[in-house]
Parts: sequence; structure tokens; C-alpha cells
Amino acid sequence: MDTFSALADPTRRHIVELLGRGEHAAGEIVRNFAVSAPAVSQHLKVLREARLVRMRIDGQRRIYSLNPAGLGEIDAWLERVRRFWSDRLDALELALRQPDKARPTTRKNRSKRR
Repeated sequence: MDTFSALADPTRRHIVELLGRGEHAAGEIVRNFAVSAPAVSQHLKVLREARLVRMRIDGQRRIYSLNPAGLGEIDAWLERVRRFWSDRLDALELALRQPDKARPTTRKNRSKRR
């Protein structure tokens, strides 16, 4: 499952937010939800497969934390999107600041002038 599909589920987003505050044992994560331990385990598996969280074993406990590599993929995508919109919004701002006479005439505006 890809990163964004994994984050489409609100429970998984909540788990990521929880782990954003620090690592947690699987049992601690389960206590934050009104679903069964196996259900949370399945959500954690999806997040691991999407490389958003990682797990380490500490004795009998499974400790989960955020995976910076998976989050880096999201950040890189967001940067591309930000750059795309930033360029277009800058061009729009420039166009809107031009005096009315300097703006190109649209078909709608031409029909009103007739």
C-alpha cells in the first residue's frame, strides 16, 4: 500500500499523530482506540508496509515509532505541490495587479462590450 492510501484511514492518521509525540508500545497504542487489539495490529501492519512507522522488539513488547524515510516521501511530494501552486499564484497576483487596460480581454468581456 502506498503512503497516501495508508493515511486515507482516520484510525491510521490518528496512530501517526500519536507516534508523532513519541514512540509507543503496541499495547499503549491499542488503549487509545475503541477497536480491538487485532484491528490496531492490522492498522500498524499497513503503516509499516507503507514505511510510515517502524517497529522494534524490546523483550516481549513491540515498540512503534515514526519512520523518517516514509515521512520524507510525503514531504517531497508536498514540496512539489507547493512549488507548482506557488508559481501559479505568483503569476495570478502579477496579473491581478496589472491595470485593467493591460489585461487580456476574455471572450466574456468582449461580448459585453458589443
